[in-house]
Amino acid sequence: MNRHLEAGERIVGIEALHGGITAAMRRLTIGMRDGGTRDLVLRSFIDVEYAEDWLNREADALALLPGTGVAAPGLVAVDPTASHCEYPSLLMTRLAGRTVLDHEGVETRVPLLARQLVAIHALRPAKRPRGYVTLTTAETVVFPRGADAAAWSAAIDVIRKPAPSYDGRFLHRDFQPGNVLFDVPPPGLPPSGRPNVSITGVVDWAGTSWGPADLDVAHCSTTLALLHGPAWGLRFAEAYEDAGGVLAAAASERLYWMVRDALAASEEVRSVARPWRQAGRTELTTRAVEERLDAYVTALLDALG
Repeated sequence: MNRHLEAGERIVGIEALHGGITAAMRRLTIGMRDGGTRDLVLRSFIDVEYAEDWLNREADALALLPGTGVAAPGLVAVDPTASHCEYPSLLMTRLAGRTVLDHEGVETRVPLLARQLVAIHALRPAKRPRGYVTLTTAETVVFPRGADAAAWSAAIDVIRKPAPSYDGRFLHRDFQPGNVLFDVPPPGLPPSGRPNVSITGVVDWAGTSWGPADLDVAHCSTTLALLHGPAWGLRFAEAYEDAGGVLAAAASERLYWMVRDALAASEEVRSVARPWRQAGRTELTTRAVEERLDAYVTALLDALG
């Protein structure tokens, strides 16, 4: 680790960061020669099967992004095979801002999220990342307790069909509020004194892929539906188009991608609800998130089916 620091620098503090699901995150405070400090972030995958692939993809993405207008951490070093670290790890600069999962202010943040995703999809790297992968199948979907069985069966039938054709785009593949940092005013500041909310960066580029813009939009839509209610999931696709993004022309094709991501969430409800509660959304119990997912799947079929 020390060999990637500037001459005369040393690690003077380590703090565990919370909110990650697949990786352990630690903030490293670096003491500099002039007596000041700077922060780096160490991202480590512990007992993760695809750690080497994910870290290589993230390193490639972070090397690509400087100068593109898409703010992301700067790559310092990567050790995808744990040759030097205890676990496969990536060291990067720390961005200002924080994730915001609160319901208050969502109407302001959704257009910002949409514009940021349009900017990501506009990237045209000289070397494309690998093609997207979807792991959910009709057999792996988990019906939430009390779910509308007819709606879920209809949704599963949608993803039994072949994937629609698409124009490829550079995908983040986990673009959602938990991976976007905002500059937001502190709580309690009167409205007249509040600065404008803005995005300071996007993190977690381990899933970068090449595929349909609809897939990234669907993923963010599902997360917004679970955090804020089904209407916000439907609204994000509209915001993306308002920001200049282009989605599949046919409603049936849009439905395929939206439903595919929503059904994928059925397998991860417990794992995503826990960090949301830890972040302060204590009302988002596993059961509450299951109910929102059920309502969202039904809403998708009503809107696009």
